[in-house]
Amino acid sequence: MTKPNRHAHWPALVAAGITVVLWASAFVSIRSAGEAYSPGALALGRLLAGSLALGLVLLIRREGLPPRAAWRGIAVSGLLWFGVYMVVLNWGEQEVDAGTAAMIVNIGPILIALLGARFLGEALPPRLLAGMAVSFAGAITVGLSMSGEGGASTLGVLLCLLAAVGYAGGVVAQKPALAHASALQVTTFGCLVGGVACLPFAGQLVDQAASAPVSATLNMVYLGVFPTALAFTTWAYALARTTAGRMGATTYAVPALVVLMSWLVLDEVPGLLTLAGGALCLAGVAVSRSRSRKPATADAGAAPAPTGAEGRSPR
Repeated sequence: MTKPNRHAHWPALVAAGITVVLWASAFVSIRSAGEAYSPGALALGRLLAGSLALGLVLLIRREGLPPRAAWRGIAVSGLLWFGVYMVVLNWGEQEVDAGTAAMIVNIGPILIALLGARFLGEALPPRLLAGMAVSFAGAITVGLSMSGEGGASTLGVLLCLLAAVGYAGGVVAQKPALAHASALQVTTFGCLVGGVACLPFAGQLVDQAASAPVSATLNMVYLGVFPTALAFTTWAYALARTTAGRMGATTYAVPALVVLMSWLVLDEVPGLLTLAGGALCLAGVAVSRSRSRKPATADAGAAPAPTGAEGRSPR
């Protein structure tokens, strides 16, 4: 009886893994694109590229508009996560160093678990809480080891806190929408909502694109197609099949992967403290994703078998 459940668990786990790897790669691309584009222009360019890619796939699959019941969650998650989060995080990372930003933004998964318990009725099992504690300690370790010597500005800290709140609120709002619409629909129209919210930065985007190096523009397009269009879709697919708290905890693997990618791509050799923090992040994710050996009925708070459009398009 347990084998089918285990097999059904693997596609969601693979989807979550794709998301984490692509989101980690985004940090490398943001460094390049952020040198030529302001925070709002970069967010808008990224969302436009993502919306175009998602729109083409949506037309090919002929999925159409999401049901009315999904629009509230799509609108809120699009505004908070695709809109507010992307702009204020880009801005915050210009005010504080990357290590400090990572430490602050990584309160997001904790907020997701708490908000999920409050608004979605999700349980907070001991393994999830223990894993998140271990991963958060690892994120702090990585952040401290990567922090610059200069002091963090109050504005930068507040912006990173706002990014964490926007991220958490967006995830919790997105979860109910996935009970009515497919992962592709929720991601596509959430991305469009975020793009509309960022339209005030259109003038900056046009001006800066005219003088930006090709490499920066290509990195912006990459951010839109892969860490946004593809990664947010695989995220939504996985989120529809597990709890928001468990998915949030999975993103603690991102700091460890960022350390590895910076080492391989940017030749930034990590110190022992950074490596230790990355190992803690991964260990915490393993604990939070582990399951009790007792014959489980279903994850408390997990979504039931997807219905509606999601049921018709298992991929």
